[in-house]
Amino acid sequence: MKIHEYQAKGLLKKFGVVVPRGVYCQSVDEAVSAAEFLGGSVWVVKAQIHAGGRGKGGGVKVAKTLDQVRRYAHEILGMHLVTHQTGPEGQHVNRLLVEEGADIRKEYYVAVLTDRRTQKVAVMASSEGGMEIEEVAAHTPEKILTVYVDPADGLSDAQATHLATNIGVPEASIPKAVVALKGLYACYMGTDAALAEINPLILDGNGDIKALDAKFDFDDNALFRIPEIFALRDLDEEDHSEIEASKFGLAYIALDGNIGCLVNGAGLAMATMDTIKLFGGEPANFLDVGGGATTEKVTEAFKIMLSNPNVRGILVNIFGGIMQCDTIADGIIAAALQTDLKVPLVVRMKGTNEELGKKLLVQSGLSIISADSMAEAAAKIVAAVK
Repeated sequence: MKIHEYQAKGLLKKFGVVVPRGVYCQSVDEAVSAAEFLGGSVWVVKAQIHAGGRGKGGGVKVAKTLDQVRRYAHEILGMHLVTHQTGPEGQHVNRLLVEEGADIRKEYYVAVLTDRRTQKVAVMASSEGGMEIEEVAAHTPEKILTVYVDPADGLSDAQATHLATNIGVPEASIPKAVVALKGLYACYMGTDAALAEINPLILDGNGDIKALDAKFDFDDNALFRIPEIFALRDLDEEDHSEIEASKFGLAYIALDGNIGCLVNGAGLAMATMDTIKLFGGEPANFLDVGGGATTEKVTEAFKIMLSNPNVRGILVNIFGGIMQCDTIADGIIAAALQTDLKVPLVVRMKGTNEELGKKLLVQSGLSIISADSMAEAAAKIVAAVK
């Protein structure tokens, strides 16, 4: 789960990280009122969507008069903002953040995330703030510094000072940078985040250190532990099919292909998608029905897959361990009848009650293509779609 910039800054502020004063807005009039409330002579009008690169797409504007605030708010609200992270279809803008201007002297990048290799928390920092960190990593990796933190100990003053010093924070501002780094780390741990990123973290004309932008990611599987974070979820920013899937406990991610995949188990789902590509096809989704799928869940899975107009065929690949093949067969039959299935359907089942499951599919009278191996199933669905 992702959250908006204004929400991320609200979290950071609770943990002692200095952020610019800003006001969340949903209308042009609110944006103008926000600028009047903030005072000053420079304001920044920012689109609030779950994607980076907003400035390059025209979603961040610096205003020097209230008339400009009004004009920029009018231009940004309702636009389909296209960035490198939204895809060509863009993201509809429903929300704004109006902030006071900042006297930026230097931009830095800082982030906290879990490093599974070391089983520690990685705290990253770079002098190249404001840029996409992928670009920095590709072209100047030596400018990214990382310290590894044992969660039992936490980020120490010495580690934070090391990072601040080596990314070029002036000596007089290092104590403030240490506060920001330790606050970011505490926020990461305190909110059970998967990623906490500030880009850029700025040095301003007064020597202060502020978070000018922020990004947080949260593991969906951990949200039950942090209801206050789950309350920040914005369904307008999420794929409708993925929202529907979550209601039925289905792990679903939409992709760009035309072959729908229904599989039990994440590893098998990944292998199924790889095999489809190996045989020249393109998967339309990742869909894991899990080990406890019911007829209802399978039916809903079919409905979600078929709601994608690009789907030209469906491959069901089931390994019946905990999941029984006859249960899946019942679900496939019910789903095919309820959705009036018109596209080719290939089913490969192995494991518990395999023969019974296959018998049910044959007796259904439905036009189902059977396969005994994953390679055979992939080859058949690719051929059927073509």
